[in-house]
Amino acid sequence: MRKIIIALVLILTALSAFAQNGVIKDLTGTVELKTANSAVFVAAKAGDAVSQDTVVSTSFKSTALIEIGSTIIAVRPLTRMTLTEIRASSESESLNVSLQTGRIRVDVKPPAGTKAIMTATSPTSTASVRGTSFELDARNLHVISGNVAFKGSRGAFTVITTGFDGTVNQNGGAVNPLTLGDSAYKPRPPAGTQSKAKPVKGGGETAPDVPTTDNGGFGVGVEY
Repeated sequence: MRKIIIALVLILTALSAFAQNGVIKDLTGTVELKTANSAVFVAAKAGDAVSQDTVVSTSFKSTALIEIGSTIIAVRPLTRMTLTEIRASSESESLNVSLQTGRIRVDVKPPAGTKAIMTATSPTSTASVRGTSFELDARNLHVISGNVAFKGSRGAFTVITTGFDGTVNQNGGAVNPLTLGDSAYKPRPPAGTQSKAKPVKGGGETAPDVPTTDNGGFGVGVEY
């Protein structure tokens, strides 16, 4: 009897978790999709469904906004990614993305009482979140809000918090911003600008008020 009850519980659990489709909410330029059952890419349009194992590809000056449950993925130009897992149940969502090239922004905002786990991987790094926002490319991570567990192809995870950047070093390990000193915690200036130096008596200049560091730009993802 006990074995029968356990079997029924396992069956009900399996049935409660189901494959979930996403949808393209908006796009610009040339965006193409290749499903698991297709050998070719086809042009996408707003409203198209995106299922598990679908490859999303954007061209030059092209973007796509994809909604999958409580997760929004903004796919930047010249990006190719695969939705390797999309699953949901009454209490949780699980989304895994493989980023082959390019850059994406991810916003995970699960409703109260629901757990959402989003994992993004690239050839060199991995990042995982539960309710946060971040931008990533093949080597670099920028956390917009929340915490992201970040690792390279080697080494352990390091947690990157709101407003900070992570990157993968030449040895394949994730760099903790703490090791970069105070400059890693200061916002980088907008592109094309830099800190102005103050003149001092006798000529010359002082060091800039705000030290800056360029540790890679934007980043990637895995679970913690």
